[in-house]
Amino acid sequence: MSEKENYRRWNDATRGAHETWYITWNDPATNQGFWLRHLTKQPPDGDHARGELWFARFDPQNPARTFGIHKHVPWSSVASGEKPFVLSVGGARLGHDHAVGQLSGDGHDIRWDLRWEPAADALRVYPDLMYMKEGIAPTTPMMPNWHVPLSGSLVIDGETIRLDRVPAGQTHLWGKRHGYEWTWAHCVDFLGAPDASLEIIGGKIKRKNFTSPNLLVVALDVDGERYRFNQVRHWVTNRVSWETSRVQFTARSATAKLVGELTCPPERMLNCPYVDPDGSNLWCRNTEIGDAKLTLYRRSGLGWREYRTLSSTGRAHFEIGGRTRDPAVTREHILVR
Repeated sequence: MSEKENYRRWNDATRGAHETWYITWNDPATNQGFWLRHLTKQPPDGDHARGELWFARFDPQNPARTFGIHKHVPWSSVASGEKPFVLSVGGARLGHDHAVGQLSGDGHDIRWDLRWEPAADALRVYPDLMYMKEGIAPTTPMMPNWHVPLSGSLVIDGETIRLDRVPAGQTHLWGKRHGYEWTWAHCVDFLGAPDASLEIIGGKIKRKNFTSPNLLVVALDVDGERYRFNQVRHWVTNRVSWETSRVQFTARSATAKLVGELTCPPERMLNCPYVDPDGSNLWCRNTEIGDAKLTLYRRSGLGWREYRTLSSTGRAHFEIGGRTRDPAVTREHILVR
């Protein structure tokens, strides 16, 4: 079962750590995209530990309706349990198969009651070695519910959105700090391919005076087949690059190659202020209404033969993060009190 992969990795006594659970999905009736994020943050000195609750809506039809708000809550408002898994942050409750809560501020009021059918198995998108020993990666991701049908209700400023088995994804990640630079992408809503699922994580690793080139791991499921370009050996041939609102990548194994691109206009993104447990500032520009184009090739002799193309319009989720803020993305994710 994948439920244990949602259990907290850090306990209340841990210092200098962060842990996040997030859900992303789209509403097919309105083409809006959504991002719900619960997290805990424990600074190195033990003071000012807190929980955080984040929500964002992305509206492709009316960019003025795109917004994001997040709230900090005291550690006394954070609680968790196992068997079953439950996490409560400021009264918002997250389980392995549900999320119920409320968040308000900056002129917005959001309430959600969401349910999904949990996945049988979790996706480990990083190389196996990175799950065997903590600390190899600054942050470690796990996808307990990579591609699941989500139902329920979402009320935003009095407007109710009903959801009926829409494709969604739920991820859990933990670490001592965020990556030095990174990109992430997720899509489980491809045209004409209801079983297709994509996950990519690219980034740089920085250790003292050494900064790695861009590294990339990719997982793709389609047509009942699993393609994994996510072991250390794939770092040699995988390639990824990113700019303001575009990610391009190539992933390759001995038998398959995947070429992909994710794009969206900058006005469909939010600039999100992240803070490491040690107080270092980062910025993440995020969208839940991007476009994705993929071409899958299979080995044919010494070359490659095109096997499958996949596309998603307005249903791809991706972000780009690092130590500097991109001025091209002007809409801010707002901290509320």
